[in-house]
Amino acid sequence: MTEKQMPQTIDAEQATHLLPMDALINHLRGSFVRGCEVPPRHHHTIPVPGEPDATLLLMPSWQQKSENGGLLGVKLVGVFPGNAARKMPALTSVYLLFDSGTGAQLATIAGDVLTARRTAATSALAASYLAREDATNLLILGSGRVASLLPDAYRAVRDVSRIGVWNVNADSASRMVDRLRSEGLDAMVVSDLEHAVRTADIVTSATLATSPLIKGEWLQPGVHVDLIGAFTPAMRESDDEAVRRSAVFVDTYEAMHEAGDLVHPIKAGILSRQDVRASLFEICSGAVQGRRSRNEITLFKAVGTALADLAAAGLAYKAHTVEKPLR
Repeated sequence: MTEKQMPQTIDAEQATHLLPMDALINHLRGSFVRGCEVPPRHHHTIPVPGEPDATLLLMPSWQQKSENGGLLGVKLVGVFPGNAARKMPALTSVYLLFDSGTGAQLATIAGDVLTARRTAATSALAASYLAREDATNLLILGSGRVASLLPDAYRAVRDVSRIGVWNVNADSASRMVDRLRSEGLDAMVVSDLEHAVRTADIVTSATLATSPLIKGEWLQPGVHVDLIGAFTPAMRESDDEAVRRSAVFVDTYEAMHEAGDLVHPIKAGILSRQDVRASLFEICSGAVQGRRSRNEITLFKAVGTALADLAAAGLAYKAHTVEKPLR
């Protein structure tokens, strides 16, 4: 294999640099319109003696080869709950990118960074259609890896001037607020969650909650709710009333049987497939209008899609080869 054919390695620091939010959001917009093949993700249980079982998750996707190129990729995610006792990350991932016409490997990319950035960017992309254009007050539930990226992502699509951060761990929220203030942003730690939800223009939640944090009775006319956590049926960030009062949108329709925020209202007869207004593909393509009025309450539920992984990986690889030309 010649040097020109050698796969590129894009580490976490490089991936962060190569995937600025404004460029990533715009690239995702086009990618959702163009689409790609996304088969069901694969789950494999890995026994670990004396510890909880681990999980290997495979997320493949590909584009058909054309004169403009074509990419194939797969994200490999390992979830090892027992790592907590070792003070090691429970989740690690890597992304492998290939040419979809030849199978030649193009790159190995830091999967954790790619996942976090495409997740935040997808939420902001949805908000560009669903949040009021004059939305300025952003409330973030959570202060972890994805939550820390949300101010940057939302500021790429709305003129956010005030940011509230709530977390069950107040110290973690305080550290995030200190960082935001050091960047010149008007940020504050939220202790009264109900009041913060009632006064926010956008409520975005990236937590591991298993019971509702956001109550529908708190939602005011015109608010946009973005639910990033609750990616399994056993998890929830909002209650049934929040779904009942909202115009509901999803990243893909897989969310209807994967996300607890939708699974439970469906079981209760509050929500049906016909009640979900549109997927992100339908919104981005213009097939379905996003927000229809100033007072409408909108709710976006994402569970993640390999399409977004492939789009982000392709953008990072292209930018990397421009900055570091292949010989």
